[in-house]
Amino acid sequence: MCGIVGYIGTKKASPILINGLIRLEYRGYDSAGISTIEKNEISIMKDKGRVKNLYHLKGIDNLKGTIGIAHTRWATHGKPSQENSHPHMDNSKTFSVVHNGIIENYHELRDFLTKNGYTFYSETDTEVIPNLVHYYYQKEETSEDLKFLHAVKNACSDLKGSFAIEIICKDYPDNMIVTRKDSPLVIGKGENENYISSDIPAILSFTRNFYLLNDLELAILSRDTIAFYDKDLKPITKATQTIEWDATSAEKDGYEDFMLKEIYEQPTAIRETIGAKFHENTKCEFEELNFTKEYLSNLNKIYIVACGTAMHAGLAGKNAIEKLCHITTEVDVASEFRYRDPLVDEKTFCIFISQSGETADTIAALKLCKEKGAKTLAISNVIGSSITREADNSIYTHAGPEIAVASTKAYTSQVVLMTILAIYFAETLEIHTDTITALKKDILALPKKIEETLKLSEKIENFSIKVCQEKDIFFLGRGIDETVAKEGSLKLKEISYIHSESYPAGELKHGPIALIENGVTVVSIMTDKSLVEKTISNIQEVITRGAKTLVVTNQDIKKDRFDMTITIPETNPFISPILSIIPLQLLAYYISKEKGLDVDKPRNLAKSVTVE
Repeated sequence: MCGIVGYIGTKKASPILINGLIRLEYRGYDSAGISTIEKNEISIMKDKGRVKNLYHLKGIDNLKGTIGIAHTRWATHGKPSQENSHPHMDNSKTFSVVHNGIIENYHELRDFLTKNGYTFYSETDTEVIPNLVHYYYQKEETSEDLKFLHAVKNACSDLKGSFAIEIICKDYPDNMIVTRKDSPLVIGKGENENYISSDIPAILSFTRNFYLLNDLELAILSRDTIAFYDKDLKPITKATQTIEWDATSAEKDGYEDFMLKEIYEQPTAIRETIGAKFHENTKCEFEELNFTKEYLSNLNKIYIVACGTAMHAGLAGKNAIEKLCHITTEVDVASEFRYRDPLVDEKTFCIFISQSGETADTIAALKLCKEKGAKTLAISNVIGSSITREADNSIYTHAGPEIAVASTKAYTSQVVLMTILAIYFAETLEIHTDTITALKKDILALPKKIEETLKLSEKIENFSIKVCQEKDIFFLGRGIDETVAKEGSLKLKEISYIHSESYPAGELKHGPIALIENGVTVVSIMTDKSLVEKTISNIQEVITRGAKTLVVTNQDIKKDRFDMTITIPETNPFISPILSIIPLQLLAYYISKEKGLDVDKPRNLAKSVTVE
């Protein structure tokens, strides 16, 4: 959840570090800090609260160091405070460290270090790292040029858990060491300077050339060189990867908020995700995949495993895979998956969805499935992310950077990619139907239909004014529309803080209808022609009990039955969630704006959940 930035070069580090932290604010945090080397001494400036607070710290304008590390913290060990903020130093003030992740054995390490004379000044797990590095540094008998590197390697060998770490040392003012395990970290290569970050957008304005570290690899950086080592300190060679994102795509481009910008970027995100995978009359192809008819025919089950919004995209994927490929498919919440001893073997295929590719629960579930012999596929928006390096196969959405915490364009990109994957599986199985032919045509038409749907924003904004003070809002749907109800409810909760629940419309009479009273708002989605009349019947039950109703539909229904009807373009039910969710994204957005809330950074939430 935290953010990391680092710089080593010829410029003043502090402005670059703070700028990077500002670009990482979307990840969610409660404190921020930077550390630089000033005249062979370590300087630390940190405080709880927003990154902008750093500008007011005494002495920050006097920093001249050209090497430094920075951090935004999301509290896991110890309350938000200046003492618990990163960076942290060892007792001798030789090392400074920032860290993302969780050190699971920090109690044990803290006890060990305390017995060896070290004192701790924070409640964090991170503070054991610089002191442990110092412990080994004092004992290290190797040559001076390798002493720093060996001490870091030995300390990291003792750490259990997840970590992305940047370390600077006052004795090595021209070097920085970084390493990672199960937590994101990238290195940006510049001219006579190098950058480090937990997320590419933070440093994309400085470079497009990046190195990606695998678990337990280390890198020692100078201003003009980077040396890479494996966990045994054997030198390794890495090639840079060029990121084609435009740096301005991480800015608001004139929109009031990132979330609104990203909602309106969905036509482009869908076009990019569809790419050249198929044309209307051609077979669907994934260059990254080579599944055979024999392999797919022998599968007993497919699992789709994800968290939150990605899990809701998985539900749409389940619908497509089962109906097009006739393979039993289950969708599981990643945080629960490992703990129910799932029935996974070599005849199980497991798909893992994560926008960031760094979701800790999803990665842990992936590792379990690999141990059980299943073939795995990762779906992510981030090339080179942890989940894509762990999985046997990976495919990517091409939504571009998503800055707002509440996911919008990543969700719709995931739904379209899952649907295309289902078509690919069906065609590999030599299942050719008119349904698949029609579905391909409808997928190619999606971007223009999304643009049409976005034109409904003013109508949705007007309705949001009427309901923004509600305490409870309910979402209903049947079939594929129930998956949209789940996502619409989640969006509303995330950014407006209104309590909302989603239910299959047919379940109303089995309990939830007791919650309906005069004036309560009920939102219903109706896009499946075969279920429209049944859903209308269910909605009539809440209308007779005094509920206000908003209906999102692409069917020919009597609109005067409801308080407001949003009519979206007609499309294939397999991909209707991509269109029907857009009015609900806008509804959540406008309600939140009407309440005066921070749309992009809702309370208690972070963009990437990189710890369990």
